[in-house]
Amino acid sequence: MAKEIKLVKSLISCKKNQIDTAHSLGLKKIGDVTTQPDNSQTMGKIKTISHLVEVKEV
Repeated sequence: MAKEIKLVKSLISCKKNQIDTAHSLGLKKIGDVTTQPDNSQTMGKIKTISHLVEVKEV
């Protein structure tokens, strides 16, 4: 399975590691959507920015 990740909140005033994590997932501005594989690395990144994103199973 894969995860569809959508950035729903702004990266302004976030910590640098959270901004870097969002960029590594391909999320740069509100409304950006990306599909990532369902593995432990992706889940760790989602956990870091869970308050900024919505996640759906694809």
